[in-house]
Amino acid sequence: MNAAHINAVCRAAKGIMTDHFQVEVTPQKAQAGGGTVPSNDVAVVLGVSGELTGQIICSIDTATAKNIVGTMMGGMEIKEMDEIGWSAIQEFGNWVAGSTATELSKEDCIIDVTPPVVNEGSSKFRSSKTFITVPMLTGIGDISVHVSLESVS
Repeated sequence: MNAAHINAVCRAAKGIMTDHFQVEVTPQKAQAGGGTVPSNDVAVVLGVSGELTGQIICSIDTATAKNIVGTMMGGMEIKEMDEIGWSAIQEFGNWVAGSTATELSKEDCIIDVTPPVVNEGSSKFRSSKTFITVPMLTGIGDISVHVSLESVS
């Protein structure tokens, strides 16, 4: 994996949090892993194709999901996730996807991103590929960004 590509994805996620949610973001130390990718209560899965192939998974806990939805809805308190809330989390994934495509284009890399799939419930994703995980501490909850991208030769 190319560090510039990982950094572009992290810039995209950080930019969404700072620009749309007006919160501070502190990226933590990146970790490489393979085999399983841990997920919190909620995961947004994005497939990548084009000059790169792979996946991006944003993993958050339920409280962070509710905070994201509440902020997207003008500061509402979200007690339970309903269909509107899940739709908002999917839209959050669209924002990350669009921002990632923009950031990667600055690295002269053109990609397409699949519509986000939202996974509800704690789980483990299994893959034969290596993922780089970048935990991010934010003012509305922690996000783990898992990235596995390979150049298409």
